[in-house]
Amino acid sequence: MDYLANSDRYNKMVYRRCGKSGLKLPAITLGMWRNFGDVSSLTNGREMILGAFDLGITHFDLANNYGPSAGSAEETFGKILSGELRAYRDELVISTKAGYYLKPGPYGDWGSKKYLISSLEHSLKSMNMDYVDIFYHHRPDSDTPMEETAEAFAQMVRQGKALYVGISNYSPEQTSQMIDILNGMGVHLLIHQLSHSMLGRQNEQVFDVLDQNGVGSIAFSPLAQGILSNRYLHGNPEEQRVKARQGLCSESCITSEMMAKIEELHDLAQERGQGLSQMALAWVLQRSTSVIIGASRLSQIRENCQSTENLEFSKDENDKIDAILNSCCTVEKEQAGSCTNGIKT
Repeated sequence: MDYLANSDRYNKMVYRRCGKSGLKLPAITLGMWRNFGDVSSLTNGREMILGAFDLGITHFDLANNYGPSAGSAEETFGKILSGELRAYRDELVISTKAGYYLKPGPYGDWGSKKYLISSLEHSLKSMNMDYVDIFYHHRPDSDTPMEETAEAFAQMVRQGKALYVGISNYSPEQTSQMIDILNGMGVHLLIHQLSHSMLGRQNEQVFDVLDQNGVGSIAFSPLAQGILSNRYLHGNPEEQRVKARQGLCSESCITSEMMAKIEELHDLAQERGQGLSQMALAWVLQRSTSVIIGASRLSQIRENCQSTENLEFSKDENDKIDAILNSCCTVEKEQAGSCTNGIKT
């Protein structure tokens, strides 16, 4: 299949420097956690990936266990990279991760050097690539010395199999420790991938550590598993719970009180000339270098990319958002947290 990328693609996207590095990331990154595995339509996956690139999305985020089935998202991406995107490899930032369960036995989980190195090798074969641009440790491992995980990072970089390294789901203290260890090895920590949204602000202190050390950030679940989108707008709570059962959000999040707050946020977004999801992404981008979006169809990617058309918030707008969300009762906040604090595996 012949493919010629949109010649206007780089005028459609905002690009931001990742920490104190020379690498610029698009404000919007396409995540392949779901809907790109071997149980999904390859035709639809191809349309989303190529369509995203035409919109200026150059960063594609994967992991060794993304699918479903686990690992098949890398294979899907590899097919498209070897085909339509072959001529554009140098224009892409491709990231993958390891740290969650991949295979049975003692060498298919967590953060040992053996697991991380072997996982990267497997990912490179799955995607038919010589190197990835960013390799992440997907989660901290209390049973593996952090120095060992850092040694794996250093080996990848020195062998040229990963240009940059990152971490995900680390606490502020763990983040600071990894930065110091890597600095001692002559390796710069490029980026931290963390959960962040209007409804999930538990990682504010991590951002502080990153800012102090010149490390970039990329946020996953910026729409709080779809709550901050039109998916749950309007309708009664029972109808919303049906949607929750069909999606990723916990039913416990769908209360009339929470939906009232979402309606208020929607109204504010309309005043800004945006949809709710577009405002939610723009809000996260006040703090994060890039945001990871998921999608099941190209139209969703197009809609989310429009968030970059209005990234500025006035103090009054931020104060209104805080007032809306801070007025949630304690139970509501706990329920929202159960939907947004979960670690993406």
